[in-house]
Amino acid sequence: MNILSIETSCDETSIAITQNGKKILSNIIVSQVKYHKKFGGVVPEIASRKHSENITLILKEALDKSKLKIQEIDLIAVTQGPGLISSLFVGINAANTLAYIYQKPLIGVNHLIGHIYSAQIENDLKFPSLVLLISGGHTELIYMSNHFNLKTIGSTLDDAVGEVYDKIARNLNLSYPGGPIIEKTAKKGEDIFHFTRPYLKNKNLNFSFSGLKSQ
Repeated sequence: MNILSIETSCDETSIAITQNGKKILSNIIVSQVKYHKKFGGVVPEIASRKHSENITLILKEALDKSKLKIQEIDLIAVTQGPGLISSLFVGINAANTLAYIYQKPLIGVNHLIGHIYSAQIENDLKFPSLVLLISGGHTELIYMSNHFNLKTIGSTLDDAVGEVYDKIARNLNLSYPGGPIIEKTAKKGEDIFHFTRPYLKNKNLNFSFSGLKSQ
């Protein structure tokens, strides 16, 4: 089965074509970092506009690289959330249009579940599984007893890890995105300051990262 997948949940426009859930025929990603960098974070209006500009070009490139024609696609998948509403709309609109014109089945995908199942490209998931999901604005601990039973057993009570990195980088006048530049800068420093680690003594499995910004 050839699946064409569209992802526009935040600031990267991506289309991938996979075969039988394992073989990646093409995976085209266009980043928008240079447009959001001066703002220190993603600007939704800019993100959606860039998605609109890129989506058709990326579709052609993905099909060309896969050496498939759109008629050979068996199913279309698209991120339906969570994400920026205006960005999601671009991908969903493109997917609906393709599905209607070429009469292809269409499924909406939760992109957090997509992150989990991306691991299955190389290794089949085994159950029960414990998943630490860290993605942009999300930090969650998920227990999976099978493919259809997922339970969030812990999550951030305030900022996600990615948000903290970006906010700290902005406070230190470092570039965006914050994660890579903070990691690079930290490797040049000395281990002389130890951050407080909250919630270690709590009985729940939640996280808290907002305090890191003020230490």
